[in-house]
Amino acid sequence: MKTNNIILIGFMGVGKGSVAREVIKHSKYMTIDTDDLIESMENRKIKTVFAEEGEAYFRKLEKNVAKWLESSVKNTLISTGGGFYKQTNLKKIGIIVLLDSPFDAIIKRIKEHPNAAKKLKKRPLLADLKKAKELYDARRPEYLKLADIVIDVTDKSGEACSKELLKKVKKHA
Repeated sequence: MKTNNIILIGFMGVGKGSVAREVIKHSKYMTIDTDDLIESMENRKIKTVFAEEGEAYFRKLEKNVAKWLESSVKNTLISTGGGFYKQTNLKKIGIIVLLDSPFDAIIKRIKEHPNAAKKLKKRPLLADLKKAKELYDARRPEYLKLADIVIDVTDKSGEACSKELLKKVKKHA
């Protein structure tokens, strides 16, 4: 089944949501955010799910979302949480696009955002930057291996990234 889905992967805070919002302005794609789906399913914030149930429970929720995406979603841009890339059925869901940037640039981007405190607060795995850097270093090679397309988002606007993404997806299809 050809889904025509685009799956955005990348480290937390890299700008997957921002790029997704720009892509839908310049295309006919619908958009879904996996973290938003989980928050709706659970009727609570991701941070609360982590605090009350732990990461293993959260990853089970992601697995359920991945199964649903594979069976039910077409022609959609799917923005994912930072660890969603571990779902084993991603290639069946759509074209995987990595939004890539160095760790320091991601942290700088978050800290310079007008809602920086809120953005940091909603990402429990960024509470300890040393551990977050270790997580980034572990995940980045996995992201690169999985990605069909890589977009370097460092110091680029969401609009510029979205245009590059759409051009590369068109060539890939």
